[in-house]
Amino acid sequence: MLKKHHAVKLYDYHVWANNKMFGRLKELPKEIYDREIQSVFPTIAKTLVHIYTVDTIWLGVMRENSMDEIQASLGQVQEKSKGKGLEEMERLFHELSEEYHSFLIDESDLDRDVSPVHPQFGRLETQLSELIQHVVNHGTYHRGNLTAMIRQQGYSSVPTDYVFYLYEINSKK
Repeated sequence: MLKKHHAVKLYDYHVWANNKMFGRLKELPKEIYDREIQSVFPTIAKTLVHIYTVDTIWLGVMRENSMDEIQASLGQVQEKSKGKGLEEMERLFHELSEEYHSFLIDESDLDRDVSPVHPQFGRLETQLSELIQHVVNHGTYHRGNLTAMIRQQGYSSVPTDYVFYLYEINSKK
């Protein structure tokens, strides 16, 4: 059996953790999704849109799309996610994760050098696997925001730590 690259395992964790968060949010009263609160983002909905938007941008970067293509995709993402309910956002996340998985399967060298150019920060000399790590880390950070926002509204969240993912996948072997 072919061993999975660590970056793919990390991305699988990212999808697992997002799914855990969506599962928990669907158990909670619907009104907490759009309720404005004092937090990093004004609503849970806007936090999810942010994660989705950034994940989409980075997939474009990993595909080595031009900055013009990435900027154009931003408008499409904003239109796609605007005013979407929880279930619709969950579907968008699922579709994007399928795009990522296709990309990861088709990519022959996840450790290859890439040099994305950011309009503000300039050129970054890195590896594709490090960009995947960034996507995962970014998602983890904002799932922490979601946990705080859920707790702020009087409910418990769900643990999405990497170690819980490892325990779950190991229990299925």
